[in-house]
Amino acid sequence: MATGSPLQPYLLIAYYEWMIDNDWTPQILVDASHPQVDIPKQFANDGKIVLNIAPGAVGDFHMGHDAISFKARFSGSSIGIYVPMNAIMAIYTRENEKGIMFSPEMYEGEAPQGPDDEPPKPPKGRPSLKVVK
Repeated sequence: MATGSPLQPYLLIAYYEWMIDNDWTPQILVDASHPQVDIPKQFANDGKIVLNIAPGAVGDFHMGHDAISFKARFSGSSIGIYVPMNAIMAIYTRENEKGIMFSPEMYEGEAPQGPDDEPPKPPKGRPSLKVVK
């Protein structure tokens, strides 16, 4: 079985748009220890950071299937932020905490099949149909 596209980016984009359409404040929970995350580390707590990604809170916002990048203000300074998709642990609203937690498998796409996961073999011989009354 071929590996499919990762599910997480599609869900993240859909939840983000749903939150914006409802005038809620989208926030992402990020694994600050991920090696590719570019954030001001001093604002992380227990290896995690919550980032407000509402349009009014960020500039130069870009959300793709590989990462989110934007500029945000921390202690009065504009700082460039880069968060790869596989470092995003959740997206939820500030107002009512509706959202979704992500598991690592959601970013990795479909797991490759192991030897025990082989698809069933089609039956041999001619196909036949049977009338059921």
